[in-house]
Amino acid sequence: MSEDPLEAIILQTINGAISTIPGYMEEIRENKDTLKVENAEEFVYGVVMGMALGMSGAILSAQEKPPTAEDQIRVRDIIYKHIPEIRERIFS
Repeated sequence: MSEDPLEAIILQTINGAISTIPGYMEEIRENKDTLKVENAEEFVYGVVMGMALGMSGAILSAQEKPPTAEDQIRVRDIIYKHIPEIRERIFS
């Protein structure tokens, strides 16, 4: 686990988002005619990245002072370094 509290919270958020992958994949398979998703893996990748970026942005915004551009870049960089793990969980 990271010694950086922000990174630890973001990693927890990423892990939570990753845990939703099987459910989303099953939902798409069961409702493919209704959802009309052409590439389930890419769709789920977008959902997971949106969850990670959105929730991490919300966490950052909930701090005592407004987030700076540097704070936002730091959050993005933390998430982006986990992209290979996220993609592996979806596309493997």
